[in-house]
Amino acid sequence: MVAAPESREVGLVGAVSMGIGGMVGGGIFAVLGVAAVEAGPATPVAFALAGLVAALTAYSYAALSTHFRSAGGTATFVDRVFGIRDLTGGLNVVLWAGYIATTALYVSAFANYGGTLMGGGGLPSPGLRAGLVLVGVGIPWAINLADASLVARSEGVVVAVKLAILAVVIGAGFPSVDWTRLVPAAPSPPGTAVFAAGMLIFVAYEGFELIANASADVVRPERTLPWAFGLAVGIVVVLYVAIATVVVGALTPAEIAGSADVALARAAGATLGPVGFTLVAVSAVLATFSATNATLYGAARLSFTLASEGELPRAFEATTWRQPVGLHATALLGFALAVLLPLTSLSTVCSAVFLAVFAVVNGAAFKVAPTIGARRWLAGLGVVGCSASLATLLVRSARDDLPGLVVLAVLVTAALLVERVVLRPATRRTG
Repeated sequence: MVAAPESREVGLVGAVSMGIGGMVGGGIFAVLGVAAVEAGPATPVAFALAGLVAALTAYSYAALSTHFRSAGGTATFVDRVFGIRDLTGGLNVVLWAGYIATTALYVSAFANYGGTLMGGGGLPSPGLRAGLVLVGVGIPWAINLADASLVARSEGVVVAVKLAILAVVIGAGFPSVDWTRLVPAAPSPPGTAVFAAGMLIFVAYEGFELIANASADVVRPERTLPWAFGLAVGIVVVLYVAIATVVVGALTPAEIAGSADVALARAAGATLGPVGFTLVAVSAVLATFSATNATLYGAARLSFTLASEGELPRAFEATTWRQPVGLHATALLGFALAVLLPLTSLSTVCSAVFLAVFAVVNGAAFKVAPTIGARRWLAGLGVVGCSASLATLLVRSARDDLPGLVVLAVLVTAALLVERVVLRPATRRTG
């Protein structure tokens, strides 16, 4: 995830780049192996299914951001359409909880890839991993204290490096793909398992909504925004399906299971040798570091905004060391989750939160479809897609990932309780 740019004119290329940069952050490096373990040969299909849900949601975002041009993005859509009340206020707090979990996901991936580089290819020990998690969240936290825009200003370079390396991996990997590994063997994962795997890694598509945060600065928004959302999601779907094909075609199921946390680097090593492994691992470290910095930046400002609107305790309006208290809370809680939970559980929490938020955004587009010029049936499909995806993910988690489900329930319950108990009615808008 990347921070929204300062006010300036944003054209189609800039808006598309923003969306791609938001999606191709730390997520793909973190969750690719998770999906491959779950879906096996059908991993590319799982990414395509998740991409379809993202595309439906992107349609709603394009219509809403064209009509409600604001840096507030998701929070603005929900508040403008439904009004600020307990449900919508609670959803905005849940969104902040999602940023906490996303921070944990990114620093966890940072620790895994960084530890692999330091350990000569092996996964880090628990002690080393915990230390790297501290580094992964501590340095971006310090950067936000000193100059929050430092990494944001170099984000274009980081995105270009990531895409170039991924293109090299795909280009070198496709000729070496063992296509028989993409043919389901008996017993193969059932369709529901493949769909659940796609929703488990849905967080890899989270980030296209950042285009909405820049909607007030977009040139010719009626034309630019729909194209920007469509192109950004479409390009990333193709990219992810290609990457998934290379990984599954390059590694045996046993190799994927044994290196799920760093599967992309392992696949690069299989086709490009040690140089490929190192290139992808370094790219992953840079990507997850940059994504952590930007997520902390965004989460801090989101929590400050929510507090100013009475949706978080008044204490979150305070600043410490010139930064919102939410910055420190997000970093601390993100560190704790990264140490305590495996990548699969973190992916569950992140994906579930964003599926829930996106279901509501699709619902907002459905409600005001005639006003914003949207096709109601497409927005409705978005509601159904996100809701069915969330239900599938929760059922899968209840069966296979109880810790992730418990943490998700605690985060959501805490968010709703904070909204209900600590809400300052006198300072809330009536919507």
